Amino acid sequence: MTEESTATEFRHPPGSGVEFELLEETAPQGLLRRFFTTHRHFFGLLGGGLVAAVRSRRADPGHSRGVGFASMRLVAWCARLFLDRKLVAQPFPVQFRRRLEMLGPTYIKLGQILSLREDLLPREITEELKNLLDHLPVVSFERFLEIVTRELGRPADEVFAWIDPQPLASASIAQIHLARTHDGEDVVLKGVKPGIPETLRRDSILLKLLGRSLQLFLARYQPRRVIAEFCDYTAKEVDLLREADNAETFVANFGDMPGIVFPHIYRQYSSRRLLCMEYLEGMRPDDPRVQAMSNEDKDRLVDLGAAAIIRMLYRDGFFHADLHPANLLILPGVQCGFIDLGMVGRFDDGVRRVLLYYYYCLVMGESEYAARYLASVAHPAPGADPEGFRRAVVEISQRWSRSSTFEDFSLAQLILESVASAGQYRMYFPVEMVLMVKALVTFEGVGRILRPGLDVAAVSRRHVSRIFMRQFNPLRIARESVRAAPEIVDALAKAPMLITEGLRFLEKTTRQPPENPLAGLRGTIMAGCSLVAGAILVAFDGPWPLWSALFALALVLALRRGR
Repeated sequence: MTEESTATEFRHPPGSGVEFELLEETAPQGLLRRFFTTHRHFFGLLGGGLVAAVRSRRADPGHSRGVGFASMRLVAWCARLFLDRKLVAQPFPVQFRRRLEMLGPTYIKLGQILSLREDLLPREITEELKNLLDHLPVVSFERFLEIVTRELGRPADEVFAWIDPQPLASASIAQIHLARTHDGEDVVLKGVKPGIPETLRRDSILLKLLGRSLQLFLARYQPRRVIAEFCDYTAKEVDLLREADNAETFVANFGDMPGIVFPHIYRQYSSRRLLCMEYLEGMRPDDPRVQAMSNEDKDRLVDLGAAAIIRMLYRDGFFHADLHPANLLILPGVQCGFIDLGMVGRFDDGVRRVLLYYYYCLVMGESEYAARYLASVAHPAPGADPEGFRRAVVEISQRWSRSSTFEDFSLAQLILESVASAGQYRMYFPVEMVLMVKALVTFEGVGRILRPGLDVAAVSRRHVSRIFMRQFNPLRIARESVRAAPEIVDALAKAPMLITEGLRFLEKTTRQPPENPLAGLRGTIMAGCSLVAGAILVAFDGPWPLWSALFALALVLALRRGR
């Protein structure tokens, strides 16, 4: 029996007016059935990879001989009997992408995360995974209205004057419709598709089992850790109230920057499965109308973008983790808008500071210090070579500083290549680090759309220097000292007791009388006598129970003396 290809390509231009395929709702598979489906594709991918490897080696005459290759060809030929011929004829990266699409939304989301992990996966695989479906089938408008009514607890027409039947967008977890309240406010409704939370929970169980298995054979690629990070992110993303929290956190963080806009959240119309937020009407960065703007306005937009990204990453440690041009809007009044805030990254204060110092050293041209800071963020795997990684980062940084133009080798490329080289030295970065790189790459790409030939380092220098100097602000240092005040007070309160106990211990130790040098001598003599007596009995064929007992007694006395 051959497996059937069940996925269909859904590719549409972004924006409203897209004709989406209609999602056919079916009863979710049980855990056992889903287990067999997942593993069928997993072993199909292994077989397809073997066929692709044989095909690659046959193209190289130097590697297409020998008994080993003949055995490999035989196994690949047997595997082809059970595989989809059209699929197995594709290169391995294409097979990988197609099988993720066949497995559905959870695995499509996993592939989109893996497409960022150039520090773990070969470049040809990550590039292919960037072609994963993004405009997925939608539930019918009637079904979407049922979701809205259920989450609101009342009919949708009591809250909204109208809801656009045509979806604005559809991804793996949710779909989005434009709507208008009875107050005349245009809003966006984001609803989680039916069955998605259950599917994600079930697939997460199977993925974690798969990660443990793969860790035994592919420890270099850290599959267990990558899958655990993915499951954690998707579990948060399916709860739309978390996205509401994220939006409000961003609004609070950027309250002093009116040029940076985030959508307002309508909490009264939102729940874990439905999010109602302000509709930001703007233009994408590649819109021809943006290109027609004055150079002064473009420069302001670039400066706003740099200030926003650098502040998110290096001041707040809380940043947009799914940043791409479709999630950036140019708003009236020369403002920047950020949308789709379900996926965010967080750095704890220690990591945030190290990354701030790393970026500061980069833009200042201090490659040695930059390499040291970057290596300190990475986690070494067994057999890691941290020193080799530092040397590689220094070499990449120096190559960037020597490049003639910033189009040849940009700052974002420098960071991306530095992070991507970590896998060669068994150094592992947390997923937040990779998402940070994605944010910087997006900013640089959008900046160059607006201003070709943009020197990102020069634009960034002023903003990162301001944040860097803020670390040494006396008021900030005082505030951080106040935060640590409870621990300091606790330590001061315990100090007298600890000092007193320590002195008593020292006094007791110093007053202890010296050990008698003859202590234990009696036991040693008794052990020696027992040993000699036993030896004499053995020499003269004495009764074995007696000499055995004497040897045992000698052993016990010797061990007791050894204590």
